[in-house]
Amino acid sequence: MLEPFQKASADFQKASTDGHDAMLRSYEELNKGFQAIGARVTNYSKQAFEDATRTFEKLLGAKSLEHAVEIQAQYAKKAYDTWVAEATKITELYTSVAREAYKPVEKAVTKSAS
Repeated sequence: MLEPFQKASADFQKASTDGHDAMLRSYEELNKGFQAIGARVTNYSKQAFEDATRTFEKLLGAKSLEHAVEIQAQYAKKAYDTWVAEATKITELYTSVAREAYKPVEKAVTKSAS
C-alpha cells in the first residue's frame, strides 16, 4: 500500500536533486561566461582608451588644421571599426554563454521527461 507513495516520493526527490544540480551547473556556466565577457570588455576599454590618448597626443602635435582633421578622421574610422568588431564578438560570446548555460537544464528536462 505504501510502495506507490514511496516510489513517487523517491522519484520526486530524485527529480528535485537533478534539477538543483542542473541549475548549479547552469549558474557555473553563466559565471564563467560573464567573466570571459567582462575580461573582453575590459581589454577593449583599455585599448580604446590607449588609442584615444595616442590620438590626442597626435592632435596636440598637429601642424595645421587639415592635419588635425585627418588625424581625427583616421581615429574615428578606426574606433568605429574596432567597436563594431568587438560588439560582434561580444554578441557571439553572449550567445555562447546562453547556449552553454542552457545545456545542463535541457539535459535535466529531457532526463525527467523520459
